[in-house]
Amino acid sequence: MGDRDAKDALFAAFADVAKGLASGRRAEIVDVLAQGERSVDHLARELEQSVANTSHHLQTLARAGLVSSRRDGTRVHYSLSSERVAELWTAVRDVAAQHVAGIDRLTATYLGDQHDIEPISRTELATRLRRRDVVVIDVRPRPEYEAGHIPGARSMPPAEVRKRLRELPADVEVVAYCRGPFCVYADDAVRALHRRGRAARRLEDGFPEWRRAGLAVATGTEGA
Repeated sequence: MGDRDAKDALFAAFADVAKGLASGRRAEIVDVLAQGERSVDHLARELEQSVANTSHHLQTLARAGLVSSRRDGTRVHYSLSSERVAELWTAVRDVAAQHVAGIDRLTATYLGDQHDIEPISRTELATRLRRRDVVVIDVRPRPEYEAGHIPGARSMPPAEVRKRLRELPADVEVVAYCRGPFCVYADDAVRALHRRGRAARRLEDGFPEWRRAGLAVATGTEGA
């Protein structure tokens, strides 16, 4: 193989990683797996598609080296191959947000008007958690909470959050967080709290960014 052919093969192999993400469904799978390991069944429900289609997308991601799997009895569980894959997904998402025409419009269509949604930084939230003058709610699905969450956060999955907001102390600001800056669950929770006259903000991004920043993480059912 000549030098040109060798170089072409090498760069084609690099491009295979990008091809792995060249589908909105596969990008969403990576976004979910950035929260923690999931079974094929769970991913299929999350994406609202068949197990067969989900498995096909997972096989494509596996061939690109982006996900790995393990078998537990009859179930197959998938996770990102490394933290670098989560970083790659964040970089792709951020580049698109900054440089792709129309992303702002698509974001607004999905997330709605965010003028009333005030973010709180990871640094400020970490400080306020130490002072214990804030209530934090994790509005991701329960398996994602159990795989990893901000210590002290209360689990309020999307299907439960509206009816459980009355459980929160009335005299403390509430901070909601979910999967990342393009996750609608936290925005919906903040809006629901505002309608009740409550002070509420959302974390500036999400749990994966919190974890990658080296901040404290808890696992299990604490606060579930």
